[in-house]
Amino acid sequence: MKQSETIYRQWLGEKELDPALRRELLALAGNEKEIEERFYTELEFGTAGLRGIIGAGTNRMNVHVVRRATEGLAKYIRTFADGPARGVAIAYDSRRMSDAFARETALVLAQNGIKAYLYKTLHSVPQLSFTVRHLGCIAGVVITASHNPPQYNGYKVYWEHGGQAAPAQAAEIFAKIRCADYFALRGMEESEAIEKCLLMMIGEEIDEAYYAATETLLQYPELMRVHGKELKLVYTPLHGSGCVPVRTLLARVGVAVHIVPEQEKPDPAFPTVKAPNPEDPDAFTLAVPLADRIGADAILATDPDSDRLGVAVRKKDGAFDVLTGNQIGSLLLHYLLSARKEKGTLPENGIVAKSLVSTRMADAICARFGVACKDVPTGFRFISEVIDRCERTGEQTFLFGFEESYGFLSGSFARDKDAICAAMLVAEACVYYKQKGMTLYDVLCEMYHTYGYYKESVKSYTLAGKDGIECICGAMAALRANCPKEFGGIAVETYEDLLAGTCTRMTDGVTEPASMQGINVLRYSLACGPWICVRPSGTEPKLKLYIGANAPDEAGVDALLQTLATAADRLLTKLLRLN
Repeated sequence: MKQSETIYRQWLGEKELDPALRRELLALAGNEKEIEERFYTELEFGTAGLRGIIGAGTNRMNVHVVRRATEGLAKYIRTFADGPARGVAIAYDSRRMSDAFARETALVLAQNGIKAYLYKTLHSVPQLSFTVRHLGCIAGVVITASHNPPQYNGYKVYWEHGGQAAPAQAAEIFAKIRCADYFALRGMEESEAIEKCLLMMIGEEIDEAYYAATETLLQYPELMRVHGKELKLVYTPLHGSGCVPVRTLLARVGVAVHIVPEQEKPDPAFPTVKAPNPEDPDAFTLAVPLADRIGADAILATDPDSDRLGVAVRKKDGAFDVLTGNQIGSLLLHYLLSARKEKGTLPENGIVAKSLVSTRMADAICARFGVACKDVPTGFRFISEVIDRCERTGEQTFLFGFEESYGFLSGSFARDKDAICAAMLVAEACVYYKQKGMTLYDVLCEMYHTYGYYKESVKSYTLAGKDGIECICGAMAALRANCPKEFGGIAVETYEDLLAGTCTRMTDGVTEPASMQGINVLRYSLACGPWICVRPSGTEPKLKLYIGANAPDEAGVDALLQTLATAADRLLTKLLRLN
């Protein structure tokens, strides 16, 4: 009998198995492939915590997986003398089961004698990150699967600095989780937890503290007070947690937004989109007609947990252009550095942090303003480490951080990407440039003339299930065993294996230490500046291909990017056996 079948029968034999999950498992009887998929492994606990399809099984998100994860987290927290008293802040988004999973998390923590601070209503990732630091908690948990399709949910763990758990720390927590039983523990009764002051509900005073802190990041508050009302802005929360905080913060700084009515209310089915992802231009389909009717200057969109922000800007021909994460990050970076230089508040020791797969236009912008630009591994937690280091040492001043995957952060109140704050800053930039007779699209065109044309492309290869994961691992192994010498006729000059921490010069074969190590990324630097990165996603069954290039003109960079994309796609399609 297969191991998955054995575990399947063990789950059916558990008296404590949730009745709905029992019915789900009974319906799978005889379906060997589906049983294998649900029980061949456990959900991995990485730096982004757990994430998976909602359902019965060890490879699914369900109440028993959540209780077990919380039990492991509780055991880890109890290794710190002050951990239980400092407590854990808990937030949840609009996904199916999010509120129930958040409540279970709070009550299992209470059963372990650990104080839990639970939001009364759905709240965003950046608000949770802020709350962990504001209340002095030892940790935080957000029940969310970010921008994934509706069938997913997840369990993100944050630490006392407000950022996600570090890899070594996540490994320690996962070791505690694996020692816990799926069915041995139920949480404390809610009434008892409240009576013992082990369950505290987070009220509006924390929201007010977050708004007040975030408002201080405006560069020109008086300009917003006087001219903010002139901005015409459309916003869609894509059925997620952003509606209240985004519209509240924008109203406080002087901007009234028009909400896309069909996408205003929380809905775990996300019925108006294929996936609630502001990276997808289709997410703006309902917003554009509204924006055209009111003559809007720009459109904003946030994902369900409101850590990612998408932006569409009006072009000269009147149509809307949905910006990439790299374009949004570059626009915000250019605006913030320009504003601080104009006001005389740009520090000499400033630093900007971005993920290693993000645009190199940021490097050019930072160089022009005399600001350091640091590449970090993919995952916003690594940007939060830069912030933490700046505050601890005082050697540098953190100014801005971003990822190409639509994550942006100014300031250090929160330590994860913050779409609410980013929405405020995009609105401010719109108002500022509008006074100069410019749209954000005009500014972007001007930036290309100043810094050169930088463009990037991202492609994801989704291979679901056990077979898909094995195929992705095989493709990465094949690339390591046989490094490509060129892509589209353009020679590879250096090859970095950031898992091994090595950088090899292709001309003479000399290998030196890479700038990073311990992350599963392959990076190729090509002749005359282009670059290619390949990495498996840490949260989804995907292999991701990133390509970046720059040229003096738009036609040149488009042609170069197309050549590289065609060659790289041909190689990965072959290795993944997709043709």
